[in-house]
Amino acid sequence: MERNEIYAVIDTNVLVSALLPSQKVSNPTMVLREVFKGRIILVYNEEILDEYKEVLSREKFHIHQALIETVVNHIKNTGLELERTKSWEGVFPDPKDVVFYEVTLSKDDAYLVTGNIKHFPKKPFVVTPAEMVAILGLK
Repeated sequence: MERNEIYAVIDTNVLVSALLPSQKVSNPTMVLREVFKGRIILVYNEEILDEYKEVLSREKFHIHQALIETVVNHIKNTGLELERTKSWEGVFPDPKDVVFYEVTLSKDDAYLVTGNIKHFPKKPFVVTPAEMVAILGLK
């Protein structure tokens, strides 16, 4: 199933994987490339942007601040900012993941792309980077 434009919330772990200096072509990097091409429209809120900035700025990742600013500014300029839709899906292993899930619920047909699929309820819209690459018809 190939679609032209896809709305998605991207979990921080996917963004980190895509931006690591040592990262070559991988599913997370392919997903981020499609964001910059405009094929994936990121859905976000301020909590998500704050987490992106905080996590990506951690010294252990060695991601240049200019790259972080470029990514965050691109998301703000081209993405869709939405509020959370409350979820009653039970307990999440990491409470910080709830915002990603609830913002995804705010946009019909949006996906949640995560490397930690087990941290979220099993739903068709919760996908791995590899599954998103397949949805995009890139593999």
